Amino acid sequence: MTQSQWLAESFEEQRPHLWAVAYRMLGSPAEADDAVQDAWLRASGSSADSVANVRGWLTTIVARVCLNLLRTRRVHGEDALEGRLPDPVISLEGSQPEEEALLADSVGLALLVVLDRLDPAERLAFVLHDVFKLPFAEIAPMVERTPAAARQLASRARRRVKGASVASPDTDVRRQREVVNAFFAAARTGEFDRLLAVLDPDVVLRADFGKKRAGIPAVVHGPDAVAALALTGARLPGAELLPVLINGAAGVLVTVGSRPYSLMGFIVREGRVVEIDAIADPKRVAQLAAGVLRRARSEVT
Repeated sequence: MTQSQWLAESFEEQRPHLWAVAYRMLGSPAEADDAVQDAWLRASGSSADSVANVRGWLTTIVARVCLNLLRTRRVHGEDALEGRLPDPVISLEGSQPEEEALLADSVGLALLVVLDRLDPAERLAFVLHDVFKLPFAEIAPMVERTPAAARQLASRARRRVKGASVASPDTDVRRQREVVNAFFAAARTGEFDRLLAVLDPDVVLRADFGKKRAGIPAVVHGPDAVAALALTGARLPGAELLPVLINGAAGVLVTVGSRPYSLMGFIVREGRVVEIDAIADPKRVAQLAAGVLRRARSEVT
């Protein structure tokens, strides 16, 4: 086997891991795809003769690619807009892609919102150390800091993540689905008390309507307010629900007249909904859900 063949095989073995790193860094499946491809171009043009840890070496390459992309966003004023939710990974239940299987702890959109607000160097230090367990000695050169300074970057990021009280979901997707189904059943029959029963006292709903606001706050707190919105949304004529996984957790794709309308991701903990993340920009939803809709329709036919 030639070195180029060995490197190509090694890269393919690590591709799911590299994609998971890139997605947490960038919050976009499409950008993660591009970052991994860029990392391959850089790796294939380098000599790997003296590389002892291929996984670590490739992780460093993709992380630097992502760091450059994040810094470019800052330079061009492309920071996350207020109220905008990151792009989720969407799949049908039972057919999730390999990349999604590596979204450990179901990378909720709320966490990605917090990460979007971090300085690029803080985000890199947090993701690589706290999520992927890279030592600060390896992280430091990427952000041009000492290991001690890289540790401080991760510590600041960690405090902001903890301060945002990002919810951790139950791991049983089947149980999550039962709760989500109960939520929609109660909403469609207009049973307010049943809705309240499946909502956590501290439930939060985040809604991203794109550039056209809908007269609804971007963030809604509390079971009464969330239940009231759910009852209003349940009256949408012709709406149909397609069960999907959104970043590894139970969610739905709402279609109206067979056209994508909105995406709703749920975080369920101890049998109650603690977080709902809704993307309700039909044009954006159509782009995000195109693949899963094709697969769903092909399975029907």
